[in-house]
Amino acid sequence: MRILIAVLLMLACGKGSTQGGGVPPPPIDTTFTNPLLNSGPDPWVIQKDTTYYYTNTTGDHLAIWPTGKMSALNNARPTTIWTPPATGPYSKEIWAPELHFFDGKWYMYFAADDGDNFHHRIYALENDNADPTTLNWTFRGKVADTTDDRWAIDASAFDYKGKRYLIWSGWPDTVNVEQDIYIAELADPLTIKGPRVQISRPTLAWERQGSTGGLPFVNEGPEALINPGGQLFLTYSATGCWQDNYCLGLLTLKPGGDPLNPTDWTKAQNPVFTTAAANNVYAPGHNGFFVSRDGKQQWLLYHANSQPGQGCGNARSPRMQPFTWNADGSPNFGTPVATGKPLAKPGGE
Repeated sequence: MRILIAVLLMLACGKGSTQGGGVPPPPIDTTFTNPLLNSGPDPWVIQKDTTYYYTNTTGDHLAIWPTGKMSALNNARPTTIWTPPATGPYSKEIWAPELHFFDGKWYMYFAADDGDNFHHRIYALENDNADPTTLNWTFRGKVADTTDDRWAIDASAFDYKGKRYLIWSGWPDTVNVEQDIYIAELADPLTIKGPRVQISRPTLAWERQGSTGGLPFVNEGPEALINPGGQLFLTYSATGCWQDNYCLGLLTLKPGGDPLNPTDWTKAQNPVFTTAAANNVYAPGHNGFFVSRDGKQQWLLYHANSQPGQGCGNARSPRMQPFTWNADGSPNFGTPVATGKPLAKPGGE
């Protein structure tokens, strides 16, 4: 009899749980908010297989944040892959690292100096392991145009129509009055082939907002973007990062054009991504791009400040939002999404 009662009680409990008496599963969170991290100037990300590898400027070392979901970047743990020597030409002011995967190896490009900004140059590390967070990185030295070894920062690299190119921001001469966008073909990931070519300089009024309205005038942070039709664009950041009107500009290579021919590039006459004070987003710039896990969405990654007047410091935080393409094939980045506003996670996350 006792056994029968126990069985009946178990059945009653089971019946009750199927009718809502149990604890419901937690709701699935389908959104995220910007910023992705509290701090992260000059953000960059690259995807390989199912992992995104994120990095940003730390100032004194190089680190990688691996994550399977960009919307969960704040849960990723950074791995320090390189710490500079205490002194020397690449010991200080470690800026704008970018991770790339070429010919079966990883390369990290970054800018560094000896503590004197006038000595900033581009350097590179190499790693032949499948996982870039492994610590067998090798310092490979300076990556420079041997004809014009000038001040240089913000290096990025890309493949286009069977050739590989390096783009960066540099001085046309040896004085700090102007930063221009340069491009050169790469003989290999560590070696520039031929002289640098200037393809943009700050000539428009919105590009010429230097320190308190004066020098230097700035074009920096170039990034390549190829649309579904194969047309090449370059975004870049204009105006000094110390200004709230720091923004993104756009260069367009004409169909069939040569990236090394300055006349084949056209500059948009107005910025394409600007401060949105109503959304508490100031000085958006220094961007990167990535594709959602499901391969269906294009995303813009960038840094911005959440308050006016925060300038070039660590208040700059990484943000992301999807973008679309205009009828002419150019990117449409829209308006910076408000800080704290829920956004749908990238497809596949």
